[in-house]
Amino acid sequence: MSDPKARKAPVQGWETSRGWGWVWGDDDQVGAANAITPASIVEALGNVTQGRVYDLGVEIDRGSFLWSGHVGTEVVTFRTPEGLLRHQDLGLTDRQGLSFHTSMVMLSDHAGTQLDGLCHATFGEDQHWYNGFDVDRYTTDFGPIRAGAENIPPIIANAVLIDVPEHLGVDELEPSFVIGSELLQATLDAQGVDVAPGEAVLIRTGTMRHWGETGDDHEALSGGTAGINLEGARWLVETKGAMLIASDTSTLEVIPPVDGDNPSPAHKYLLVDQGVHMGELHYLEDLSRDRVYRFCYIALTPKVRGTTAGFALRPIAIV
Repeated sequence: MSDPKARKAPVQGWETSRGWGWVWGDDDQVGAANAITPASIVEALGNVTQGRVYDLGVEIDRGSFLWSGHVGTEVVTFRTPEGLLRHQDLGLTDRQGLSFHTSMVMLSDHAGTQLDGLCHATFGEDQHWYNGFDVDRYTTDFGPIRAGAENIPPIIANAVLIDVPEHLGVDELEPSFVIGSELLQATLDAQGVDVAPGEAVLIRTGTMRHWGETGDDHEALSGGTAGINLEGARWLVETKGAMLIASDTSTLEVIPPVDGDNPSPAHKYLLVDQGVHMGELHYLEDLSRDRVYRFCYIALTPKVRGTTAGFALRPIAIV
C-alpha cells in the first residue's frame, strides 16, 4: 500500500521478523523510542498542514475508573486564601487582599491517559524487565532506578489510527473482542493508510464512548476488554515496525487473555522483550468522528523519578 505521509526517515534498531529487542546497549533505558530522531521529528511535524489539534487525554478525579491494582486519585485542598491570611505562618499578611489556593495531589502513576514505562512489567524468577534490569539490583522503596517512566523521551512521531469498530460498522467492540493481524491489516487497507517502521500506532475499540466527563461509569469501563492478542502485537512490531502502541482501553491487550497461561502476554512481549512503550486510555473518539487516520502524535511524560508510567497525560494529535 502506498502511504505518502508514512515515515521515510531512516530507522535504526529494527529488523523484520525480529522487531526491536535489547539492541541499544546494556545501559539503555529508552527501548524502541530510540527510533525517534531529529530527522523523524522534522518529518512528522512537516506532515502537519491544517493546524488542527485533537486532545487525546482524559480528565480524571477521585471517581474515575482505575484498575483495582492502582491507588485512587485524591486532590485535597492544602492551603486556602482565608487560611493563609488567618494563620500568617508564611508571612502573608493582608497584602492588599492577595492570597492563594494550593492543593495536595495523591494518585497512581497509572491514572488517566498514560504510557507504560519499560519497568512496569517484569518476568521470570529474577523478575527482570526490559534490557535485563531486575528486582534484586534495581528496585528500591522509592521506585525502580532503571528504565523508569522519567526516561521516556519526548514522543514526537508519525502516527496511525487503526479504527476497528468504524471498519466493522459498529459503535464499539464487544467485551473481550480479539484484534489480530488480519483485522488490523484489513482496517488499514480500508482506511487507505499503512504503518511504517518507527511510527506510533493507536488502536480504537470504542471504549471511550463511556468515559463521559471523568470516567465514573465503572461498569462500562471494567470487565472484559477488547484488544490485541499476542499475535497482533507481534505483527505490529515485527512486520510493521511500530515503536509505540496505544489504545483507548485500560490494558491495550484483550482481557481475559487468549494466549497461554500468562495473564498479560502482550505486556510481557512489548515492554520486556521488545522495549515498546504501551499507551492506555487514549481518547480517540474525535479522531474517529473526523476519520483522521494519520497525524503527528506528541506526548510528554512527567519527569518524576521512580514512576512506572507516564501518568495523567494530555497527548495530542496534530494534522
